[in-house]
Amino acid sequence: MTQSSTRSRKFKAILAGGIVLGVGAAVTLAAWTDNEWAEGTFGAGSFNVQGSTDGTDFTDHESSDGAASLSFDLDGGDNLSPGDTVAAPFVLRLDGETSYDASVVLENATGGGDNPAALTYGIVTVDNAAACSAGATGTSIVPAGTALGSTAGAQGFDLTAGADATEGAPVTLCFKVTADDSLTQGQSTNAQWQFTATSAE
Repeated sequence: MTQSSTRSRKFKAILAGGIVLGVGAAVTLAAWTDNEWAEGTFGAGSFNVQGSTDGTDFTDHESSDGAASLSFDLDGGDNLSPGDTVAAPFVLRLDGETSYDASVVLENATGGGDNPAALTYGIVTVDNAAACSAGATGTSIVPAGTALGSTAGAQGFDLTAGADATEGAPVTLCFKVTADDSLTQGQSTNAQWQFTATSAE
């Protein structure tokens, strides 16, 4: 009885020791942990197109109510005769905050007032505002002879963003408007053109 009791105590002592060792091993493993955290901050780029009628003073013309008023070269364009062609520049560029290049299309054209059918137009690109004239040639954006309220045949073009917060390279459009034989005295016709720029990113 004494021998059996002694063995039982030894066994319990060994078993208890094993439990202590097991708990000790678990604590040791839990102590070998490490954490790494990563963080990202995301900022959106900017995108804005500006227009100018002289290639020097640029601003935003974001609605038909604030459209840039083009100054045509024959007494302001208000003394047309049949067969006359008048021209006016409109310059587009991306502002200094813009992050991305852009593709531009002539989205809409309207003609109103007295007999807009008496006038047709075309648009070409020229080197600068001073190069825009009735006889100017360049890359065709809208073919000559296009009805005043039409965008038929219009071609898109690109604007390039500047580097280091500088303005992008300007693209000068030369609008040329021609009166046909149906123009009559005292008529007053108006037109608007809407360009839409889409970022390349």
